[in-house]
This record gives sequence, C-alpha cells and structure tokens, in this order.
Amino acid sequence: MSDRTDSRRGFVTVEIAGQLFGIAIERVREVFRPERITRVPLAGPEIAGVLNLRGRIVTAIDMRVRLDRPPAGPGAALMAIGVDRSQEDFALLVDRPGDVIEIEAAAIERTPMTLHPNWRALVEGVHRMEDKLMLILDVDRAIGADEIADAA
Repeated sequence: MSDRTDSRRGFVTVEIAGQLFGIAIERVREVFRPERITRVPLAGPEIAGVLNLRGRIVTAIDMRVRLDRPPAGPGAALMAIGVDRSQEDFALLVDRPGDVIEIEAAAIERTPMTLHPNWRALVEGVHRMEDKLMLILDVDRAIGADEIADAA
C-alpha cells in the first residue's frame, strides 16, 4: 500500500440528534432500516431491544439515549448501523445515515475538553468540516461499556 492510502481513513457519517458523527468504515457491517425491535425486560434505557436480522439476534442500542439526548419521537424512521464487538452483533440506532467520506488521518483532532463528558467518553476525536464538526464515534466505547454489555 502507498503512504497516501495509509494516511487516509474512511467513515460512514450519521446524524444523531442533529449532530454529525463518523463511524470508522471498517467497523460498519451494514446499514439497514430495523423492522421490529423487541424490548428486553430489565434492560437499561439505552437498549432499545433486540431484532432479528436474517436469522441473527442483534442488540439495538438507541444512540440518542446513549448520548443523553431525548428519544426520537413516535413514528420516527430510525436507521441502524450494524457493527460487531467480540463476535456479538449490535445495531446502533441513528436518525439518518449520511455519506461515506475519506479524510486524512492527520486532520483528526483530539476531542475537545469542552465537549459534554457523556459525549467525550464515546468520541475518539473530531474532524472540522467546512460548516460543521464531525465527532468520530468510538464504537467499542459506545457498545462496550459494562452496563451495555451486561444489559445485552
């Protein structure tokens, strides 16, 4: 591989509660519209439930709740980003997927200390775009926190 390729990273952009996030493309298995989510008794509020995706049981995480934002309104057409962690399937529920973008790794900046602590805990860096700030979601932290893993 060339140095140019090695210095670039790909991201799937998503919107959650009006904020742009980037998810490393190598972590994304698929983007889909969840059909039916079954609530899990005694699960934390960030666990929207489980769903059946082509015969696989997938834990759905409501990223709005995970980021301390109000849940989407009734009838909202949420989308899901399929990811995995330790051979367990998860769906990150987002408001809408965006584009796939590629940026220079050097253009990723440290997470600002002024970002809300709940968000800062789930973000691995930021990228300044022309008119907005893209927060780079750390998938492992978003789905790997002990309370999420235990609830799933």
